[in-house]
Amino acid sequence: MTAFDLTGKNILITGASSGLGRQCAITASQSGATVFITGRNKERLLETYNQLAGTGHQWLPADLTVEKDIASLVERLPLLNGVVFSTGISDLSPARFIKPEDISKTFDISFNASVLLTSQLLAKKKLEKNACSLVFISTISTRYPFVGGAMYISAKAALESYARVLALELAPKGIRSNSISPAFVRTPMLDDTAEKYSNEAVRKIEEQQLLGLGEPEDVANVVVFFLSDASRWITASNLIVGGG
Repeated sequence: MTAFDLTGKNILITGASSGLGRQCAITASQSGATVFITGRNKERLLETYNQLAGTGHQWLPADLTVEKDIASLVERLPLLNGVVFSTGISDLSPARFIKPEDISKTFDISFNASVLLTSQLLAKKKLEKNACSLVFISTISTRYPFVGGAMYISAKAALESYARVLALELAPKGIRSNSISPAFVRTPMLDDTAEKYSNEAVRKIEEQQLLGLGEPEDVANVVVFFLSDASRWITASNLIVGGG
C-alpha cells in the first residue's frame, strides 16, 4: 500500500504501455484503484496489465489519434474517479528542420489525443461529479527548454494551459484538473535521448538535477497523490517534480 489510498476508485491511464504511464498504472493498482489502461501497442499494454496488483482491471488497446478508437474506448469505460493523461512523443529536431508533418504528428499524440478524449468523456458523462481528478503529464522543459525540443515542449506547454482552463470549466462539477512537470526520469524516452545524442548528454542532464535522475516511481507517487482525496482542495495547479 502506498501513502494515499485509491480503494474504490476507477482510474483510466493513457500511454500505459511503457514509461511513466506504465508505472502510474502499477502504482495506482498497488494503492487500491481499479485501473483501466490504454495504449496503441497491444503486446506492451498486456505486459503492463500483467504487472498490476489486485483484480478487476482492464486493458483496452486504442489509438487516441483516431476518433473512432476514442469513441469505442469511452463506451467501454465505467464512471471514472480519475484520469491520467500520459500520452506523448519526443521527436527532437532543430527549428530550421521542422516540417508540417512534424507539427501534426507531435500535436496529434501529445496534445490533441488528450483534448479529444476529455471531450468524449465529458460528452458521455463518464467523469464522476465531486469525485474525479484529472492529471496531465507535462515536462519541466516548459520552464527549462533545450535545443531541438521545440515541438515536444510546445505541445506540453499547450497541455498545461489546457489543464488550467479545464479546471475553471469543471470546478462547478467538483472535478479537479492539474498537471505535473517531471524532470528527466529513467524511462525508455531517456534511453532514446542517449541513443540519439550520447551518454555524455544524459550524464550532463543528471548533473544538473540536484538529486540526480528520477525513477518512474517518483512521478507515479505524485500522480497517486493528485488522484487521491488527499489533494481534494488542489486544482488548476502545476507541480514540478524535478529533483531540484
